[in-house]
Amino acid sequence: MTSGSIGGHAAGFPYDREFALGLLADMLRIRRMEEKAAELYGAGKIRGFLHLYVGEEAVAVGALHALDRDDSVVGTYREHGHALIHGLSMNAIMAEMFGKQEGCSRGRGGSMHLFDAATRFYGGNAIVGGGLPLAVGLALADKMQSAPRVTACFFGEGAMAEGAFHEALNLAALWQLPVLFCCENNLYAMGTALARSESQTDLCAKAAAFGVPTLRTDGMDVLAVHETARAGVSHVRSTGGPMFVEFQTYRFRAHSMFDPELYRDKAEVERWKERGPIHTFSARLKALNLLTEEQFLHLDAQATAEVDAAVAFAEAGTWEPESDLLRDVTTPAGEAL
Repeated sequence: MTSGSIGGHAAGFPYDREFALGLLADMLRIRRMEEKAAELYGAGKIRGFLHLYVGEEAVAVGALHALDRDDSVVGTYREHGHALIHGLSMNAIMAEMFGKQEGCSRGRGGSMHLFDAATRFYGGNAIVGGGLPLAVGLALADKMQSAPRVTACFFGEGAMAEGAFHEALNLAALWQLPVLFCCENNLYAMGTALARSESQTDLCAKAAAFGVPTLRTDGMDVLAVHETARAGVSHVRSTGGPMFVEFQTYRFRAHSMFDPELYRDKAEVERWKERGPIHTFSARLKALNLLTEEQFLHLDAQATAEVDAAVAFAEAGTWEPESDLLRDVTTPAGEAL
């Protein structure tokens, strides 16, 4: 999950064509997976809570491609895209959303609790800000074991009003821990505009108050995200200390499938859609002769085929037997604690 080679095939474009098409393909994979999830939710196949990432794909794709596979990632409840790009299979993600035991959390976690130790993807956290102290703990463990890892922690701007944010930033700065704090600022948290919930709306200033260096970038531009994330990761690796990055983005769908979305104007959403990360990046690649419409349609068809296969896998999955209900919950009789 590293960056493409510098010095690309088109003037003024910093990466090679293969890497650029990979970024586009990954954004399409997330978009088609999320759209299908919404459809399946409406059909009653996916239940519980469902928070979609439509519109924010550039952040997960650009940032995660700046990490190594061995780095750790902590997400929020809007984490399907992060899990997919960091290495979880779409089959395991879809089966988890269906509640099947073939899912990455054996169907017990559902949409908000994707987890996979093998890929070092540590959630999926339903509590706002809940992943921040977890990320600090992972980074502390790496530092104590001299493991050359970065822990990337994704959270929304709403989490910055939580005490966990301040505690996590304070300890990461105090102990100089290798955490890349990735704030996905989509302006509305769960449904309240930033200026209505936080007295200090300069998010970088809040992080800088703890002595943590900061960066800010356009979260709708996958290359801007990638360049900024690379700079942040480089800082963390070279200094061993934390970095805060604000990705200014926007979700096109409501907060969750239950959200009536009464807090923002539909015209505002449409204006932001004009800056959608997939069509703006594909248009840029076409203008540079790095992509044709036929190639775009091929990538889109591949993403759709992957989604269809994942749905089929989930449909064919099995429910966890009732006899397993206490598995990993209680200690079997006779076993020492």
